[in-house]
Amino acid sequence: MDTVATHATDDEPQLLRRARWGDEQAFALLYRRHAPAVHGLALRLTGNAATAEDLTQEAFLRMVRFIGGLQADRPLRPWLKRVVANAAVDLFRRQGRLEDAGDREWPEPGPGPEQHAEADAVLRRLPPLVRTVLWLHQVEGWTHAELGRRFGRSESWSKSLVARALERMREHTGEASQ
Repeated sequence: MDTVATHATDDEPQLLRRARWGDEQAFALLYRRHAPAVHGLALRLTGNAATAEDLTQEAFLRMVRFIGGLQADRPLRPWLKRVVANAAVDLFRRQGRLEDAGDREWPEPGPGPEQHAEADAVLRRLPPLVRTVLWLHQVEGWTHAELGRRFGRSESWSKSLVARALERMREHTGEASQ
């Protein structure tokens, strides 16, 4: 966990207890602290600002519903990010967007002025399923077993999808293996 997140959670157990007892200011502070990270993840996974806002709101509504069961001594942000990631997967499922990404060609990325900008452009152009699995594994730390279970697929499916996505990103950012 980075130092900013650690510092932000120093008083989190007390804030969570206060929010549990109906303190709106405590809830508002928790929201302000965590909403940007939760929204950022939702935006990364969906690629749509309005959808990301909806999923962020859904995560915090779920927090309100389950606030009594949340452990005050555990960081809230990982729980919220897990909620928003699961909500994104559920949304993709409802929309029928969980097609096997290996069955079709992936879009070609556009040119980018810098390597990190190119990588970001490639990431944004990946199919939603691929982008979601890649991000959840590489950035959020989900295991291949967790991803396989959550998507109703095998662990090897997740490994293959991540490997192909990383190779695709390397090819288009000039880091392809020789």
